[in-house]
Amino acid sequence: MIRPWKRVGSRPVGDYQIFSLRADRVVSPRTGQEHEFYAIECVDWVNVIAVTSDDHLVLVQQYRHGSNTIELEIPGGMMDAHDASPVEAGVRELREETGYVGDSARVIGRVYPNPALQTNTCHTILVQNCSARHERKLDHGEDLATRLVPCADLPRLVAEGQFGHSLVIVALYYYDLLRRGLR
Repeated sequence: MIRPWKRVGSRPVGDYQIFSLRADRVVSPRTGQEHEFYAIECVDWVNVIAVTSDDHLVLVQQYRHGSNTIELEIPGGMMDAHDASPVEAGVRELREETGYVGDSARVIGRVYPNPALQTNTCHTILVQNCSARHERKLDHGEDLATRLVPCADLPRLVAEGQFGHSLVIVALYYYDLLRRGLR
C-alpha cells in the first residue's frame, strides 16, 4: 500500500516573483530513510473554455517565452489573491484577455500541472453564451490576439497539433467529455 511520506523539515530556497522554491526533508514510509525533494510553490491557475451562443470557442494567440513559440490557447492565468474562487478568476481572466463575458460559469475539471514538482492546481472553467462586450485589459507582459473557432473543429485542431500547451489540451478534453455527456 502506498502511503504519504512524512515531512520532517522544510526550508525556502528562493522567491522568483511568480513562484517560490522550497526544499523538503522527507522520510520514506517504506525504507525509513530521509531524502531531500524540491517543490515549486505556485498559486492556482485557471483555464477558460468560453463558448459563444453560436458554438464557437474563444481562443487567444500569444507568444510564449519558455518555448519561444506563438501558441493558440484558451484564455487563462494565475489566480489573484483577491479572487474568491476559481470561477471568479476564470471570469476575470476571460474578460481581461478577450473582452468576452458570458453566463453559467462553472468548474468542469481540475488537474495538478506537475504533481512531482509543483504545489498548485489548474482549474478548467466553462463559460457559456459568451459575447464581446468590453475592452481588453492586458497585463504589461501580455500581447494577445483573440480568435473564434467552431467547437466542431476542436478535435481536428488538436489532432493536427495546433495546440501545444498541455494544460490547454487537458481543458479541451474535459470540454469534449462534457459535450459527449460523460462529465
